[in-house]
Amino acid sequence: MFNQIFSLTPPLSGDSVNELVNNFNSNMSNIMDSIAPSKVKVISGRKKSPWRNSILVKNGKRECRKSERRWRKSKLQVDYDIYKEKLHLYNLQLSNARKSYFSEIITKNSHNARALFNIVDRLTKPPVSVAPELYSTKACNDFAKFFRDKIKNIRQTIVSPTTSSGYEPYPLETSINPMAQFQPINSKELQDILCQLNSSSCCLDILPTSFFKKVSKILEPALLQIVNLSLTSGVFPEPLKTAVIKPLLKKDSLDKTQMNNYRPISNLPFLSKIIEKAVFHQLNEFLINNNCYDVFQSGFRQNHSTETALTKVTNDIRLNTDSGNMSVLVLLDLSAAFDTVDHAILLRRLENWVGLTGPVLNWFKTYLENRKYFVSIGNFTSEPIEITCGVPQGSILGPLLFNIYMLPLAQVIKNNNISYHSYADDTQIYIRLTPGDRGPVQALGKCIEDINDWMCHNLLQLNKNKTEVIVFGAKEKRLDVTTELQSIQLKTTNQARNLGVVIDTDLNFDKHIKAVTKSAYYHLKNISRIKDLMSKQDLEKLVHAFIFSRLDYCNSVFTGLPKKSIRKLQLIQNSAARVLTRTKKVDHISPVLRSLHWLPVCQRIDFKVLLLVYKALNGLAPKYMTDLLTQYVPARPLRSSGSGLLSVPRVRTKHGEAAFSFYAPQIWNRLPENLRSAETLSVFKSRLKTHLFSV
Repeated sequence: MFNQIFSLTPPLSGDSVNELVNNFNSNMSNIMDSIAPSKVKVISGRKKSPWRNSILVKNGKRECRKSERRWRKSKLQVDYDIYKEKLHLYNLQLSNARKSYFSEIITKNSHNARALFNIVDRLTKPPVSVAPELYSTKACNDFAKFFRDKIKNIRQTIVSPTTSSGYEPYPLETSINPMAQFQPINSKELQDILCQLNSSSCCLDILPTSFFKKVSKILEPALLQIVNLSLTSGVFPEPLKTAVIKPLLKKDSLDKTQMNNYRPISNLPFLSKIIEKAVFHQLNEFLINNNCYDVFQSGFRQNHSTETALTKVTNDIRLNTDSGNMSVLVLLDLSAAFDTVDHAILLRRLENWVGLTGPVLNWFKTYLENRKYFVSIGNFTSEPIEITCGVPQGSILGPLLFNIYMLPLAQVIKNNNISYHSYADDTQIYIRLTPGDRGPVQALGKCIEDINDWMCHNLLQLNKNKTEVIVFGAKEKRLDVTTELQSIQLKTTNQARNLGVVIDTDLNFDKHIKAVTKSAYYHLKNISRIKDLMSKQDLEKLVHAFIFSRLDYCNSVFTGLPKKSIRKLQLIQNSAARVLTRTKKVDHISPVLRSLHWLPVCQRIDFKVLLLVYKALNGLAPKYMTDLLTQYVPARPLRSSGSGLLSVPRVRTKHGEAAFSFYAPQIWNRLPENLRSAETLSVFKSRLKTHLFSV
């Protein structure tokens, strides 16, 4: 019925993309009002669980109540037995309905950790909401002004009377072919975009996103007309530039009445995300083909991750330590970096550093200007607030535009001969100190000043109070380096959180393992509390999402750690297996792990290293990872020639044994030759798991 009604919609008419979007929204609104008009329904009493609404459960409850009334009236034993049988059947039906309900949600969100976390959190704790006194129009307006003034105050502290807004390094390469026109998309590309986007909806959407996708084939001509006109005309639709902000409490323990304890969560119309995704594909392909990306920027890029970034940095530090040198790592902290991006400077980046011209550059200009947002709490909303800076939160293009905005920073750091690595706004710089040479410390101080200078000119705020400095190397030499760093006003710390991993001066990761253990047992306890509500298969999905995601996160940096450290992580896996299989503490765990086909933690680390090596050798990893590996070439013709072996570098101390460039080739070379020459990644994964588990 819905398809028939939607198919009768008149074709869109309009000379501009703004008119097309307005007509599309108007048509969809009229259709929804005709087939599903809004009605106000007052629900009194406690809200029923959704799994109780099935017809089978309702009929079972009705039969149970009927037999109960018959028994209470007759007081006969036979009626009582019938009632008990009906009650048992009803409870069984209710339990099955509940398991089916959660099974459907978990299966649908098996790769969405956030959705799974919300499910478990809702089942184990009462929902956290905004304070009741904040449900008002006045509170919404106060929130809107608070979020605006926060960014305004940061920008005011950055800008000084002596600031020259025209300061920026020049791009090193000027041979980039300009991009002047977007290419229209076809029906297949549109359907691919719809499949890639999440089905999240907000109050700005005329149609619920899940329903929108179901009728997308009927709406395809109108959608193609809107998207392609936006791309070819170089104009982003004005009706899609408004965002709705939902305040979210940062932590459950914080005061709900204080606005500074909330963070703004931005939602955009689904139609705007379709257009953005089409632009993202074409712009990203252009950037890759023209090598516009910074090599050491791992944020929001395909085949790049926090794990590859941390592996590269820790590998460099460990090799420095192995050579008898010291290392100094500085973790730079920026305040609200995405929200203080200047639009005029960003447009200059797109033109001068990337090579966008004509309608493409104009599209981004119209995309950034005249944006607004309003705050929504319950049924209350604020007045619209104009957005004058920052990349749009919750957008598809926001992270990519921020990476482009930060391109000159790499040149600033390189000019000081300092090693660095970035992940979005998290930038880490590090130096190597040879015995008796303190020149790099002075260069580090100058580099930080140059970075601060560049950020001030680009309206970004470097938070020096939250910038952390760690010294690595021999313990007896750290004090001298610490004193030297204090002379340039850098205060050192023994540990710091770097991209989700707690790094300490000894690189033994004891603090990180302790944090992982605490977090994993917390979630395992919550899972054990709801194990009776769902099936074993669904519980296993939750275990993988909550427990193994923590055990496996950046575990490639654990190579070479002592067995006592890995043992703590293995105990977490053992506990998860006991919860899932309801195994007693006195029973042996090895047969249980084998029945679940779970690799032990030490072998999961080896598997991750092998996976990174395979990706690096087959063009599926960043260039900086590929550069760490060298093919083995014997001095004379041997049978091992051409077998895919890697060269293992020499090390002098035990510290080098944990370096990726040393440890990875050893593991790789132990694999059979047929596994090293696997044709596809899926075949490699399945065969490698079997091989490792049989070791």
